Amino acid sequence: MTLQEQVGQRLVTGFPGTELTEDFRRMVREHKIANVILFKENIESCEQLARICKEIQALVREETGHGAFITIDQEGGTVTRLPADAVNVPGAMAIAATGDPENAYRAGLLTGRGLRALGVNFDLAPSVDVNCNPKNPVIGARSYGDTPDTVSRYAARMIQGLLDGGVLCSAKHFPGHGDTDADSHLALPCVDKSRAELDKMELAPFAAAIRAGVPAVMTTHILFPQIEPGGVPATMSRTIMTDLLRGEMGFDGLIISDCMEMRAIKDHFGTVNGVIAAMGAGVDLVFVTHNTLLGGEAAGAVCEAVRTGRLDAAEMEASANRILSYKEKWVDAMQAEPFDFETARAESEAMLQKTITEVHRPAAGRVGLGDSPLCVGCAAYRVSLVGNVDDGTANVFGNLLAEELHGEAAQMSPDPSAEEIAVLTERAQRHSCAIVGTFNAYLRPGQRALIESLAAAGVPTIAVSLRVPYDLTGLPESVWSLAAYEYTPQSIRAAARVLRGETQATGTLPVTL
Repeated sequence: MTLQEQVGQRLVTGFPGTELTEDFRRMVREHKIANVILFKENIESCEQLARICKEIQALVREETGHGAFITIDQEGGTVTRLPADAVNVPGAMAIAATGDPENAYRAGLLTGRGLRALGVNFDLAPSVDVNCNPKNPVIGARSYGDTPDTVSRYAARMIQGLLDGGVLCSAKHFPGHGDTDADSHLALPCVDKSRAELDKMELAPFAAAIRAGVPAVMTTHILFPQIEPGGVPATMSRTIMTDLLRGEMGFDGLIISDCMEMRAIKDHFGTVNGVIAAMGAGVDLVFVTHNTLLGGEAAGAVCEAVRTGRLDAAEMEASANRILSYKEKWVDAMQAEPFDFETARAESEAMLQKTITEVHRPAAGRVGLGDSPLCVGCAAYRVSLVGNVDDGTANVFGNLLAEELHGEAAQMSPDPSAEEIAVLTERAQRHSCAIVGTFNAYLRPGQRALIESLAAAGVPTIAVSLRVPYDLTGLPESVWSLAAYEYTPQSIRAAARVLRGETQATGTLPVTL
């Protein structure tokens, strides 16, 4: 391979829309960029996804002589990219709420087989972050729980399921994004923990994932000053990537970066400089996911860094060869196999039903719906840049639950004002009960204030958390509360079955409230 071809093997980029753009084709032709990431905006149906994956493979093979890694963030739950006619399994915290790690295996197997059938060969999942900080704005329900043991057990089974399903997978975000109160998409977080503390909490699930045979580990853009005093985030730290992950932990698979356009990198170091530093640290696959032309600029800068000695030429070649060895098995030898998406969706929905968790039942018993429930929800606004893009206007919870329960829908703001709370409370008093769908109420106190106002006014009240169950702490004793872990039509229908009394909430909390 030429130097340009080696560099191209180590870069991953994306493109806007549902068709290959000319900019993307040019970056493959001119810079030999040989890997792609797909987002929800790139996908409209299973048929379209399968077609575009074939086009990507044909283009990359023609221009580079090798197949492409086609990557996707298909975690399940709150982070899904696949269309409605595919299968989107429950997320990590929801799976852990079932109490059975074999559900993590089944979720991985369904996801892997579905992706493989469509031509995607690399799932950027699971998250093995321990959500030990309840105020974490970016991980939350993407984590299996708040203890290393829970995360290790469930993640290992998810990893095995994905591998058995025929796709590569990655444990993320090394060395751990669970104890932050900032989102690295928007800022540069810092985890000021000692090595002993990291070994006990953050690093334990990664060690378990390595033992389970995970083929890839994704980095995080976080400062860990007690193990990397140089003022650079983990992605750019040779101490963390090469000395710790490769050396001490014995990982010999692919090290892959989170997106280098995230503000933790872009605002503090610059994306292109960050790409060079990440490769120098020992990262194999570096992601420049949104700006296609910036990927080409990075490719040129990396080639120059090798020529001038800033990057080691032997390490560049070794990393490119490592990538090709994985492509030989997981891309070149991969054959798309038929997959029954309808049956898989039915299994996934049955699994999701087991995730619904009763967090608190009042001493007087569960709240009855009566003949005119008021279903109150906010739009599913975008919590973090890793989530899917929502327009932030549709009250899916209120509208769908009202349809399911033959009630009325009411919309609240993500953080209702005192005036809005007064209006909704007065309206609810004309109904048999109020059901409030919370969405990050632990960060939006107006939602909690609304529930407290309803209870104080004597309205029979039910709260359903649609992301993290932390929303449900400290609510009035009279409020019946359920955790649903995700804001999706499937989870809302699953909660409705419990509310109607058709089934029990059998889930158990995987975190401590």
